[in-house]
Parts: sequence; C-alpha cells; structure tokens
Amino acid sequence: MVPQESITDALVVPDKGLRGSQVHETPKNGSWLLPALGRKFPYAALQYLLMSVDAAVIAFSSVAGGALYQIAANGDFKSPEQLLGAGIMSALIYVLLGHSSGFYDLRAVFSRRKDAARIFLQWSLVILLLSQLAFLMKVGASFSRGSVLCYGTLAFCLLIISRRFSKRLVLSAVSEGRVQGRATVLLGTRSELAALGQDELLERFGLAEVDRVTLSSEGVGGFSMTEDEESALENALSIARDRGVDEIVLALPWNDTRKLELIRDRLRVSPLPVRLLPDRRIRSVASNPSYRLGKSLSVEVQRGPLSQWEQFAKRVVDVIGASIGLLILAPLMILTAVAVKLDSPGPVFFRQKRNGFNAKQFSIFKFRSMTVMEDGVVVTQAQRFDPRVTRVGKVLRRSSIDEIPQLLNVLLGDMSLVGPRPHALAHDDHYGDLLSEYAFRHHVKPGITGWAQVRGYRGETAKVEQMKGRVDCDIWYINNWTLTLDIKIIMMTCFEVVHNRNVY
Repeated sequence: MVPQESITDALVVPDKGLRGSQVHETPKNGSWLLPALGRKFPYAALQYLLMSVDAAVIAFSSVAGGALYQIAANGDFKSPEQLLGAGIMSALIYVLLGHSSGFYDLRAVFSRRKDAARIFLQWSLVILLLSQLAFLMKVGASFSRGSVLCYGTLAFCLLIISRRFSKRLVLSAVSEGRVQGRATVLLGTRSELAALGQDELLERFGLAEVDRVTLSSEGVGGFSMTEDEESALENALSIARDRGVDEIVLALPWNDTRKLELIRDRLRVSPLPVRLLPDRRIRSVASNPSYRLGKSLSVEVQRGPLSQWEQFAKRVVDVIGASIGLLILAPLMILTAVAVKLDSPGPVFFRQKRNGFNAKQFSIFKFRSMTVMEDGVVVTQAQRFDPRVTRVGKVLRRSSIDEIPQLLNVLLGDMSLVGPRPHALAHDDHYGDLLSEYAFRHHVKPGITGWAQVRGYRGETAKVEQMKGRVDCDIWYINNWTLTLDIKIIMMTCFEVVHNRNVY
C-alpha cells in the first residue's frame, strides 16, 4: 500500500508541547505547579486536581472562619475537630454536586464565562443540605450562627478566587505544552481536518495529535471504499500500531452515514478505541451559548476490549505465572533441549512470525518438533501421521511440552498466558479473507492456551467450520474476560493436556 498523504508536516502550527517538543522556557502564571509528577500533567487528571483544590479551600475555610468568629466573639478558639469535620462534609457535597453538574468538566474550565453565579448556587445548596443534616443528627447546637455565616462567606469568596486562579493555571499550562492529552491518530476529510487545530483538540476533547491522515474524497460517497480510501485506512492503522497511540479519532461529515459505516467496519481490525468527533456544523451549534449540550461532544464508535486497569491486572498475573512456570519447568526444558538436539539435526527452538496484539508481529518460540522450519507465505498445518514430525517431536506435541518456551514470549510482553492462539501469518491472511470476525482475535494479546483450546478446538483446522468455531470461542472470551475466567482456563488446560484431543 502506498501511504496516503499526511498533512501533519504541511501544517505550519506552533508546537505547543503536544508532540514532546523540548521547550525549556520558564513557566509563567503559576503553571510550574502542574508538572509536579513529571514534565507533563495528564489531561484526564486535571478535573481531579480542581476538585482537590476546591475541597481543600472549603476545609480550610471551615476551620479558619470558625476560628475567626470564636476569637472575635469569645476571645478563644475551641472544637477545631468539629469545624474540620463539617468542612470535610461540606467539601464532599460540593465536589459531588459540581462533578454531577459538569462544573469540573474541562470544557467549563476553558470557557470564558464567569462562574460566580454558579458557585453561589452550588455553595448555597451545600449550606442548606449541611444545615438539614446537622438538624437531623441533632448537632446543630454545636455550631453558632455566627460561625456558619463567617465560614460560608469566607468559603464563597475563596472558591471564586480559587476558580479564577485554576482557570489561569490550566490555560497557561496548555499554552506552554504542559498538559498531555490522549495520543491519537486523526483520520478524516481535508475540509474537516483543516477546521481542527491542535489547541481545540486538547481543550475540547483531551486529545494530543500524533499524526493526521487525509481521506482523498469529499462529500457523500458511494457504497464501497475507493482504493485511495483503503490506502488511507491502512496508513492510519499502521501509524496507530507503530507509534503506540491510545485511540483513533474520526473527523468526518455526519451526513455521510454510508462512509461512516464502511470506515467503522474497516477499523474493527484494531483493538484501539475509535471516536467520532462532531463535524463543523455540530461544533458551531455547540459553541453557541443559546444551546446546551451534554458532557459528551463525541461518539464512541468502538470501545477498547479491556480497560487500563484490567490490562494491568492481566499483565501482573502473566509475569508472575510465567516466572514461576519457567523456574519450575527449567529442568524439563533442559532435558527437552538435549533430546531435540540429539534426535535430529537443526536448532533446538523453532521460531515463526505471528500476529499479536493489534496485529503487531512477533517471533513465537517453540521446541522444534519437525524437520522443517516453515515461516513464509505457505505454511502447511500439522496433520495426523505427518512425516515431518520427528520422533521426539511426537512426544513433545502430544504432551504440549513444545509450547513451554512461549513462557518467554509472555515475559517479553508479546503473549499472555491465556488468549486466542496465534496462527502463522499465512493462515491469518487466508482465514481473514474467509471470516469477517477473524481480525477480532487481535483485540487482546495471543495466549499459550485459550477458551477455544479447552473447548476442544485444538490441532488442525482443515475445514472453515472448524476455524469459525475457534474464532467464535475467542470472541466470546474477549467479550467476557475476567481474571477468574483466565484461572479457570489454565486449570482446564491441565486436564486437556492429559486427554490429548486433536493433537498430532
């Protein structure tokens, strides 16, 4: 495929730090506070920072306001614990109200509107709810009206000051490139891409553009993708795979529903989330103060199969399990290596290219069990009574000992203990053309064992129906993954190895 035109290099846009530029200017307007955890602060964490600041302001106001009143009225300061408790409760209510109403949504932070009226309404509601709570708990007598009035006034003033300072802080950090959005590949028509700048992508959607790829056609398309459009999609997928982006973002006219469906179906081969941004007309409506839209200004076309936390948990189990497995099985692996070397000429390990997560290629390790080392456009599957299998190889394949070196692939991060079994590249190309859902198998890392294997789909897939059954099991596993399911499959694999079904 010839790479489609990328207009990233053609745009003369000042680099604001979204692409990792090395800017060493002295931070201004207090933006030095943001990169406390590193050079750039994650966009998604900004709202939680703003919540924390408001909560701290309210808790401080509770103690300071009560103390000022008590010292002015009585000449001493008592019960700071009760004042702090009331402040923490007020902060919790205020933050929850603000979060549910979109007050901490970053589009509201980037907005030029004044927030005094909204802060007053939210804070008045908090004071009302807190008063009702104190009445119901019969602790209202512990708080004087003067303390509450002083506390409420001080908190309201500090919340306004805090909001203004936070807005300036965030805007300054964005202008200096100290806010890092989600790395994305932008795919769209020339007119839609031209209307989207990097600043708007970050401020409205929290996106950091890695590259943008242009679809050549404009206007409503036909019933199929053109060759140039197919090339553009391949280019976008390749960039997403090679540069490790977080998601793929579409900038397309919403009235071209047919093209949206074709692109959506084509992008299903990628495990990355796919998001559709509002087109120019929708964005013009959203920017009109007379209209009010919900929090989401984009459409989630495709959701990632596993969340970041689930991927982390699965990876921890993989590393621990593979490490323990290699330690326990090390003597067996040494004996097997000696037997393979003595049985027939050739290397101990068989390595072959396979497609992994997001169709990224890697070399899989196995103990050599055949006299051939096929790794090309034609790869013949092992069959019953296959003459290519060596004497030692027959034992290794029946006992699945030949698969043990794949624990190294797990430690390297190419594979998982449990997942869809990876096939040779030639088989991927063949069955990918025959089965429309075959590419879904690459939405997670391939595994040493999987749901299909413990359900009896092992060995040769001479018929398309056999591969379809395996693919159906793999898709079910991806859609229903849990750590408990992985453990269950590992235990079932032990019994499956003993039965030796469809292994030759």
